[in-house]
Amino acid sequence: MEPDKIFIDIRTSELTLAQALQEIKRIQAENPDYEIFLDGDTHSIAGRRKFRRV
Repeated sequence: MEPDKIFIDIRTSELTLAQALQEIKRIQAENPDYEIFLDGDTHSIAGRRKFRRV
């Protein structure tokens, strides 16, 4: 399993909440094979590759 991909580090970002939500939508559109989420441990907007069960 590959590690989570960090898209935006919230600690160093100057995005407003509205801007962050827009960025999440953009990231989701550009990365449909990733589940995008707010990671509280790393204080980032991160992604985890989706996998299909067979």
